[in-house]
Amino acid sequence: MTRITADVRFLRGYNQALVLGVGRTARCFERSTVVQATGLTPQAVSKVIARLGADGLIRPTGARRPGVGKPAIVYELVPDSRYAIGAHVARRTLRLVLVDLAGTVRRSAVSPLPGDFTPPHLLDALRSGIDTMIGSTDVRNRLTGVGIGMIGPLDHAHGLVRGAHGLRHWHDVPLREIAEKHLDLPVHLDKDVTAGITAEAWRHGATFGDAALIMIESGIGGGLWLGGAAHRGAHTNAGEFGHTVVDLDGPRCVCGRHGCLEIVHRHATEAGDLARAARVVAVGVVNLLQTLDLAHVVLAGADLLRHPETYLAAVTEAVQADARRVDWLRTRVSLSGLGADAIAAGAAMQVLDQHYGIPELAQT
Repeated sequence: MTRITADVRFLRGYNQALVLGVGRTARCFERSTVVQATGLTPQAVSKVIARLGADGLIRPTGARRPGVGKPAIVYELVPDSRYAIGAHVARRTLRLVLVDLAGTVRRSAVSPLPGDFTPPHLLDALRSGIDTMIGSTDVRNRLTGVGIGMIGPLDHAHGLVRGAHGLRHWHDVPLREIAEKHLDLPVHLDKDVTAGITAEAWRHGATFGDAALIMIESGIGGGLWLGGAAHRGAHTNAGEFGHTVVDLDGPRCVCGRHGCLEIVHRHATEAGDLARAARVVAVGVVNLLQTLDLAHVVLAGADLLRHPETYLAAVTEAVQADARRVDWLRTRVSLSGLGADAIAAGAAMQVLDQHYGIPELAQT
């Protein structure tokens, strides 16, 4: 492929993603709406709209009649033209969601995983769950692929689970490769928290600045959104928020260190001291804000959702008291609007991004 051909394909993909982005945000739009929002020329927008219409991704939904001139055709996104499956692999459960092109969760299901589950256990659970969720051939024919949000450490670039904390059968497992063979579908593998922050970015749109998603389940992690994209780090293993040390003389953690935020938090919850557990997380969030000047912190995770207001209040209070000058340094703290589906939904959105997102971002 020549450089010119590559540039043309990139440009087409880039322009297509811009128009689809307008469609997700505005739902109903005209050519002039896209021109104003993207800066593309009217001619370029017309070509993209024609291609998207031919592929069934958008459709005309009427016309607006201005005072002078031709009627302007109004278009809308066709959400059920494409789907993706998202999977959230936790230490105890497998959660699956079906997400449409607009990023809406259409179906959601959760099933238990065996204690100390193996790769074959997970692959069988994935195939069974996906078959049940897809149901009709019509949905299967519109399925773009499967996204998996998995416990780390994880090598996203090579599709490897390097040594998932607390799972002894998951050392250098090529999960992306074996899942594609087992499911006969394209598979995207990422850390659970990175998938989660992707979901938040999709839902908040262009106003979503530098941000973190703090997930509290059987473990604790932090997904990062920096400079308009998910931040994975030099070894694609960013996000081990729970394994930052908050007590030098603290208990030994599953990672082998002492006093990690995750193990200190766990001891507090096991002792029934929810207020202390929430404060431990709050201290970690403040430390993160002092390192990365973030505009938004989103709280998520099944364990957090059992006591959402306690965690939200503790983190908000700590951020206001210890991390910011309210006159010019402000950080918004909120709960994920996707609830327990946040990680799985984000994994599905990453699959859709690979096919219908900005090319330079979808490749990261």
